[in-house]
Amino acid sequence: MVDSPNNGLLKNPGAGFSWYGVDVGAVARQLDTDPVAGLSNVQASNRLAEFGPNTLREKKKKIPLVMFLEQFKDFMILVLIASAIVAGVIGEMADTIAIAVIVVLNALIGFVQEYRAEKAMAALKKMAAPSTTTLRNGTAATIPAHAIVPGDVVLLEAGNVIAADMRLIQSARLKIDESALTGESVPVEKEVEPIPDATASLGDRKNMAYKGTFVTYGRGAGVVVSTGMETELGRIATMLQEGEEEKTPLQKRLARFGTKLALVVLAICAVVFTVGLVQGEPPLTMLLTAISLAVAAIPEALPAVVTISLALGARKMVKQNALIRKLPAVETLGSVTYICSDKTGTLTLNKMTVEEYFVDATSASLTSMRMTPLSPVDPLRHPSALLMTALALNNDVREDASGNPLGDPSETAPFLAAKSAGFDKARLEKDFPRVAEIPFDSARKCMTTLHRVEKGHGDGGYISFTKGAPDVLLANAKDCLMSQGLVSVDHERIFKANEAMASRGLRVLAVAMRRWQGHPRDVTPENVESGLTFVGLVGMMDPPREEAKEAIRLCKSAGIAPVMITGDHPLTAGAVARRLGIIEDAHGAVMTGRDLAKLTVEEFEDRVEHIRVYARVAPEQKLDIVKALQDKGHFVAMTGDGVNDAPALRRADIGVAMGITGTDVSKEAGHMILLDDNFATIVKSIKEGRRIFDNIRKFIKYAMTGNSGEIWAIFLAPFLGLPIPLLPIHILWINLVTDGLPGLALSAEPAEKGLMDRPPRHPQESIFAQGLGAHTLWVGLLMGFATIFTQAWSIHTGHAHWQTMAFTVLCLSQMGHVLAIRSNTQSIFTQGFFSKGPSSAPSGPPSPPRGEETDPSSWERVG
Repeated sequence: MVDSPNNGLLKNPGAGFSWYGVDVGAVARQLDTDPVAGLSNVQASNRLAEFGPNTLREKKKKIPLVMFLEQFKDFMILVLIASAIVAGVIGEMADTIAIAVIVVLNALIGFVQEYRAEKAMAALKKMAAPSTTTLRNGTAATIPAHAIVPGDVVLLEAGNVIAADMRLIQSARLKIDESALTGESVPVEKEVEPIPDATASLGDRKNMAYKGTFVTYGRGAGVVVSTGMETELGRIATMLQEGEEEKTPLQKRLARFGTKLALVVLAICAVVFTVGLVQGEPPLTMLLTAISLAVAAIPEALPAVVTISLALGARKMVKQNALIRKLPAVETLGSVTYICSDKTGTLTLNKMTVEEYFVDATSASLTSMRMTPLSPVDPLRHPSALLMTALALNNDVREDASGNPLGDPSETAPFLAAKSAGFDKARLEKDFPRVAEIPFDSARKCMTTLHRVEKGHGDGGYISFTKGAPDVLLANAKDCLMSQGLVSVDHERIFKANEAMASRGLRVLAVAMRRWQGHPRDVTPENVESGLTFVGLVGMMDPPREEAKEAIRLCKSAGIAPVMITGDHPLTAGAVARRLGIIEDAHGAVMTGRDLAKLTVEEFEDRVEHIRVYARVAPEQKLDIVKALQDKGHFVAMTGDGVNDAPALRRADIGVAMGITGTDVSKEAGHMILLDDNFATIVKSIKEGRRIFDNIRKFIKYAMTGNSGEIWAIFLAPFLGLPIPLLPIHILWINLVTDGLPGLALSAEPAEKGLMDRPPRHPQESIFAQGLGAHTLWVGLLMGFATIFTQAWSIHTGHAHWQTMAFTVLCLSQMGHVLAIRSNTQSIFTQGFFSKGPSSAPSGPPSPPRGEETDPSSWERVG
């Protein structure tokens, strides 16, 4: 992905022009602007007319009435409407009203879902800055953000929302939070030097600032290069509006089911009508028979049972911290074969933490440091104590009234590590008050604080602590502090320790110090940050959630492939993935966005089922990953919290937005929201989705078997010389009442044991798979024969109420059947007639050993 200039830019650099790859002078010439004075008012007015306002455009919306009417296009809904008309024609208005209520309820639910989906663009537009400070005619002026044009010079300071994409021309300790666009959890230190890498990812373009991100620290200035829909935020808006939401697995299966059912019903009706006419039956009688068959075949209660099952499931899932925005998503979770998860905050704690130290020529964990008896009373005597003192003092962290640290994550992590080891900043500052500092900047890659050493700590004087990049500090170190005293610097050993930490995905900081007899006259980097004494290394990372490890293991045993997609560094992504078990070999491949961009669609689809970690990916690449997996026949869950995730969330079979860290845009685009931002909650939701689909299949088995019994009875009776045993009104009553109420009971059945030890359903699997179709036919035939036998016996013995007896036998047969199918693995006698569900169901197939989990990519394609 490359920065694109506005169409028709002055001196158009052409498609694919990389603003980050040229120097400030070239940018100014390309945009015909003055970096010092900005544009003139005349230039700005002309460009506003040429390029248009700096706003996000929306495509033409559907009016609510059209949205509502489109809900009636579904085949099953049309069949229900036909059933309602038939009921009305034969005079049963109560049944017509009941069916109409079901139809309208489903239409309202679908309408609300679609209407809410339209709000994603509105949430995206809220991210725009209302105003910004811009240089016009050499004077700083505050203007509305929509009036910014390419070539404007914008002034930036902490708290500003970036109003347009811009190439930075000044940076004074400027840090920008780009997490909404890149997924990077730490604010990015910005610079102005050109970046020669023409394929640099969005997160690596450190001389660019993007619309919708915000300044967290420092100040700077930038030249606007793209506005409106040509910005990165605008490109995401375009993808959001062009992206199509996929139908849910249940919707797809029910659509196929409805089509096949219609063909079967029409065929049976035609055969019965034709045979009857050939046998000399009155046309009206045979028409009535055909209508009876059509009504008998349609499970009128199915939409109501599905809707109520999903609603009850959604209610239960809220208690498990999963808020369902789009009702069909409840069942979709049970069909998921791939979970594509963001790293930061979902698989990890979203809290930078010190995990490892290298001090006194030894590597140590945070736990071992806490257990080491260190003395904060006289912290200058031991290397470990001195390292902790430096971590406590060399930062700008403050604590709020509740004791929570406020500051950059890369500073709060060492601060908290020192505090947990007993080195409290507030107390240490009494013994070592700060008297001067040299702030961090990206050129020096380090920060220094100077402290007066109060009496009682050696000879008094002053001490400076410097932290920063290991290579920089080692280059300026003259010796190294060890427990036996000062020794020469072992560069090779320290570099090896640094590389080992970095290879494990840790962000490494070096710490050094220098003692002074008096206050240095010249507090400059050249004077204070030379002749240092190396103290140690600190390794930090955003650690994986403990519960996520078990959730990943459970995913694999359930045949679901977990995939990590992040904007973070490949080393960090790989390290977290290995600790979680997403990739299990030490050298598991990590595909970067740059690697992905080099592949053709066909090449990527050949590899997509075998890739488990993606790093430094662009927004459209997340969308490409979802599409590639869907093209291979998989059902994909995608998690995300940023604006960059919204198009992929909307396209995925189940888009999972973060409730705590998620932007409004991602929440509006998602199908469900994690209220605790926890990956383990997704796995719990998948189990609930599987339970709900199991219960819907149980209802379909129950309803279709009963309908099969009705069809057999009506179909066979004329061939046996018997009158039609059931009238359309009887069948409607059975389908709405005898089917509906037990169906609701089936929808509340608890989960079968071993539910998460089986692989997911194949995406192309029919509703009638796993013996359901055969069961429907032979048990329905048994019910039909029982009904016909009762009818024949009643007529033969002269009972006037033979139709009532046939009707009663069919209803009671269905009541016995619903008790028999409550569990797929247990009989009613094992469960007990008054039990609430499976009590001791077998655990299902044993979980495969690690490394041999069911892999969705190994499925054979089925029709």
